[in-house]
Amino acid sequence: MKKLLSALLLLLLATACASTVVPPPKTAEHYLEEGEANFEKGRYEDAIANWEKVRDSYFSPELNILSELKIAEAYFLSERYVEAATAYEDFLKQHPDHPRTADVLFQLGLSYFHQMLSADRDQTATRNALSTFTDLQKRFPDFSRADELTTKIAQCRERLAEHEILVGQFYLRTKQYQAASNRISGVLAENPDYPKKDEAYFLLGHAYLMLEQRQRAADAFNSLFREYPASDYVLQAQKLVEKNY
Repeated sequence: MKKLLSALLLLLLATACASTVVPPPKTAEHYLEEGEANFEKGRYEDAIANWEKVRDSYFSPELNILSELKIAEAYFLSERYVEAATAYEDFLKQHPDHPRTADVLFQLGLSYFHQMLSADRDQTATRNALSTFTDLQKRFPDFSRADELTTKIAQCRERLAEHEILVGQFYLRTKQYQAASNRISGVLAENPDYPKKDEAYFLLGHAYLMLEQRQRAADAFNSLFREYPASDYVLQAQKLVEKNY
């Protein structure tokens, strides 16, 4: 009887094993398509997870490159700009001559641009954005989004100029007049289209007055009077001259 039960049990197990179907492993193409579906639904984290499997599968160079670009884009659209910048940087290092290099450089610049802080804070992201945008402009003068690129470069330069003016004001307040004049004159020299040049002229003239460099002070104030006669800084400059000249 025991032998019969054992035989029946073995037969049942064999039958069960024979009916079990092991699904084939998912392919890189499957994960790519699954990532596309998640991406279209705005499920960026799931899309990134899918595309990382494609990237790490080493199935084909073409799919790996495509997945790298899609991962970076998903990070960017989910506003994870630090991760997006890293992904774009890695892509450029690994594929320096890729046909989409110009687009990747622009997206890298935008990733930095979206990390920019106010003028009174650290400007590392602004400098990174400006460096990337100017590199793109130099290497690809016929870039399809040239107008937008020019605008972004101007915005970066203006933010950096504002930062330098704030530093110059700090030096003025702390009576470090030479440092103040260096910072402010640098803004005027490097940013001829700076929109707040009237303020810069006033601050520079102030710094030169305190340094007793009267001719330079006069030149700065005269530029203010000539170029911005309606500026609020004109009256302040006149009072400053009357008091200190």
